[in-house]
Amino acid sequence: MKMKVNFKKQNKLKEFSKDKSKVGLKTSQKRSIIIEYFLHEDKHFSVEELYNEIKKIRSGISYSTVYRTLKLLTSCGLADECNFDDGISKFEPVHKAHHHDHLICKNCGKIIEFKNSKIEKLQQDVAKKYKFSIKFHRLALYGLCIDCKKKQRGN
Repeated sequence: MKMKVNFKKQNKLKEFSKDKSKVGLKTSQKRSIIIEYFLHEDKHFSVEELYNEIKKIRSGISYSTVYRTLKLLTSCGLADECNFDDGISKFEPVHKAHHHDHLICKNCGKIIEFKNSKIEKLQQDVAKKYKFSIKFHRLALYGLCIDCKKKQRGN
């Protein structure tokens, strides 16, 4: 499977290569395949989910290589590790240009990203009221997605 990497993703790969070199890590073909796939898909992956996808396109890449690569991307600031309510860490590419929050379906695990300027403003107002300086935040709302609600109703 040949993947196309767009310009923004290519810049992230270059950024990663620089960071990786600073800490003395070698470039490996296996690591590059994992990184390119992760950035190309641009979604939330557990280590196991990414490993299962990678082994479909390239055998011989171990679970531990996928795990170490995701941890490395996180330490370099190119991936975020999110811990939602299910106890399984999910990783997503960092979007430095835009902040987003999450809706998580408690039934199927679907994750929907959203942005809402009113919520962002409200958080700033609350912080200002309490003279609190926000460094970062995550908002995750849990419930049922539309598909799971329809299934529960029998539609």
